[in-house]
Amino acid sequence: MRLIGLKRGAELLRLSGVAEYHTSYRVSVGLSDDKKDLIQNGPDLQDFISGDLADKTAWSDYKGSLKRQKGERNLNLHTVCEEARCPNIGECWGGGEYGTATATIMLMGDTCTRGCRFCSVKTAKKPPPLDPDEPYNTAKAIADWGLDYVVLTSVDRDDLPDGGAEHFARTVSLLKERNSKILIECLTPDFRGDKNAVETIVRSGLDVYAHNVETVPALQRQVRDPRANFEQSISVLRHAKTVRADVVTKTSIMLGLGETKEQVYDTMAALRDADVDCLTLGQYMQPTKLHLKVEEYVTPEKFKHWEKIGNELGFLYTASGPLVRSSYKAGEFFLKNLVQKRKIKAA
Repeated sequence: MRLIGLKRGAELLRLSGVAEYHTSYRVSVGLSDDKKDLIQNGPDLQDFISGDLADKTAWSDYKGSLKRQKGERNLNLHTVCEEARCPNIGECWGGGEYGTATATIMLMGDTCTRGCRFCSVKTAKKPPPLDPDEPYNTAKAIADWGLDYVVLTSVDRDDLPDGGAEHFARTVSLLKERNSKILIECLTPDFRGDKNAVETIVRSGLDVYAHNVETVPALQRQVRDPRANFEQSISVLRHAKTVRADVVTKTSIMLGLGETKEQVYDTMAALRDADVDCLTLGQYMQPTKLHLKVEEYVTPEKFKHWEKIGNELGFLYTASGPLVRSSYKAGEFFLKNLVQKRKIKAA
């Protein structure tokens, strides 16, 4: 993607000059709504890259090969792909250039017990009880979809004794019973650092254990809920490897929150020291005006730099780019092949 930030930045400065030397009345009359919004709120990610962010996946035109049956809506399943209107949905669901059809399913409801300042998921101290039929319904639906790779994730459920680990694990087990060839990644909460909960999920039959540290250690308190922290998160990832040395571990970092280059490097090095296998880095985007503001729109060149650093540090896979998310299509293609090779070697 081609940078156009200098051009847009110059326009912003010019408009700011207009605001400085003219009355507010004349500015409001003389400028378009888009330009007034630019002065008030500053540029966004679209101003720094050319093309449509949803280029290949316009929702109104989506014709992917994965067709959800009408009856599955009645199963009350939630895909992160749809809930978050992910721009990669057509590529992931349809298989795309990598030929690996994927989807991300959110378990345990849509209400979280935590309130991280980057996340727009609704919160409550006591969310609705778990749906006991969800593991079966999820396994049945996914098996029928014919996916190659599925990511199971969830909200935090600190109101539950095990954080929902058994519910998570049962979903994995039932899905593997229906389709032993499908590869399953579990993107889990930190379970308050409960190692028994982590072990329950690692032993469920999953292929990839993922948990996101989200940001560098220095920014944890201002970005995440106070009950989360870097050491707790890294201990979860480390323990997953202790339980099953062959499991692939994965995490994700958001950039653009005010972190320094030194902090990013140190964080990546700490993750490798914890034997984390795969890392994704993407641009933080403010979901609403009530959430943390974007401090920096990181250039594609900087993202490429961190991808190079990740490879040098020894990550098996590093996906780094403005639109990269923790469940990222190309990464799942790589992980699919990695897991399959490890299974062949173990056999």
